[in-house]
Amino acid sequence: MAVGAAVVATLLSASSSRRTIFSPTSLARTLTSSHPPFKHIHKHYSCNVFKRNLSCRSTARADTSTEFSIPTCNNSYPPYERLLPCPSQNGPPRVEHLVVLEGSPVLEYISKALDIPPLFVSDLIHFGAVFYALVCPVPPRTATYEQIKAFKKFTDPSLLRNRSSIKGKTIREAQKTFRITRTDEFVESGTYLRVYVHPKRFPRCYEIDWRSRIIAVTESYVVLDKPAGTSVGGTSNNIEETCATFTTRALGLDDPLRTTHQIDNCTEGCIVLARTKEYCSVFHGKIRDKEVKKLYLALAAAPVQVGILTHYMRPVNIAPRLVSEDFISGWSLCQLEVLECKKVPWPIQEQNKIEVCGWPNKDFAYECKINLLTGRTHQIRAQLTARGAPLVGDTMYMPAVISEAEYPGLNPFGTNKKEYSNDDTNATAVEEWIAHHGKEPTVAIGLQACHISWDDGKHTYEAGSPWWR
Repeated sequence: MAVGAAVVATLLSASSSRRTIFSPTSLARTLTSSHPPFKHIHKHYSCNVFKRNLSCRSTARADTSTEFSIPTCNNSYPPYERLLPCPSQNGPPRVEHLVVLEGSPVLEYISKALDIPPLFVSDLIHFGAVFYALVCPVPPRTATYEQIKAFKKFTDPSLLRNRSSIKGKTIREAQKTFRITRTDEFVESGTYLRVYVHPKRFPRCYEIDWRSRIIAVTESYVVLDKPAGTSVGGTSNNIEETCATFTTRALGLDDPLRTTHQIDNCTEGCIVLARTKEYCSVFHGKIRDKEVKKLYLALAAAPVQVGILTHYMRPVNIAPRLVSEDFISGWSLCQLEVLECKKVPWPIQEQNKIEVCGWPNKDFAYECKINLLTGRTHQIRAQLTARGAPLVGDTMYMPAVISEAEYPGLNPFGTNKKEYSNDDTNATAVEEWIAHHGKEPTVAIGLQACHISWDDGKHTYEAGSPWWR
């Protein structure tokens, strides 16, 4: 039984490049763990974790570590204490997949299974970094024979029939994951757990004077001049270090602010946070009906022609976002209007902590005012890249433009694209083009959401000066 659980515990590891391999001893210990859902509260287990000092205030710069060089344990992971103070940079990814063999309170179970202090586990739960499913998800195609065998064992219909918690549910429904929100949740035998031991961190949150970034406060919403390097509503494993959370605290609100729309972590500027569930729905409707106008300032590395740019974006929800000037069936229409483009001095790299990625000409940049006509993820970044004018500091898209300039035709969707004899050759070219893109920026890029308005201008708000001025 323990051996089977050990195999299942790493079932999904094969599909996650974020998984770091344990030493044999710690691996065996970890893999013999398991985890179930939280249908029943364990009456004798209580941990008042929310009384701990996690409510860091907006100006608490001391909560950000100055360095990340800390001693490591024998399993190559750092010693775990608490998630705060926040490190100045993210550590190596670590995602654990467990199947519960014996029912237990979730905090206690994870702590023992992964040999992590209970306070650290409670922090993970508070950050939203722990998920569960009643039944283990299907293993990836890269799973081994032993892993598939173990999966089949724990999802055998004869076993599942005896679990009252999944009666009336299809297997697909039982495999749906949910975030754990309480440390005293009881997980039953057979449940799947996914633990992001190293959630993505946002140290910038602790450096900001959040009150100074608030543009407007009304009964229905708050408008924030979002700082670059922060997340509007969080990530899949961190819903604590967000603009919504820190703005709520800065205003001393009892009810948390709600996200109505997104801009990239590396982008600054106007965002609207709803104060009620009802207004959140109202604002979503305004966006859907194209009643919200957004203007951006983009600092491009090369000049951009004034007028409407039209591209089509590949329907793959993974960065980098690829666009084509030619219509491709199934690809999403992307349109923006460049209202003006003026030459400005290239920002000082050291002063603004931006990366230039080897861009050859750093004397001047080009500030463009853009009216976003459609709202696709990375749209401005991808469309200007397709025109050979990546944004200053954009470590993901600028390397691709540099490579295309050196090897014309490298971009299979560009103006110099080559003709391919078959689908396999074309697919290889696409993969090669993706490989020439870089990593997502961790700090600011040359992009600001400078204006937002709705109801025909009845509600109009402007961001402050962009970082490069």
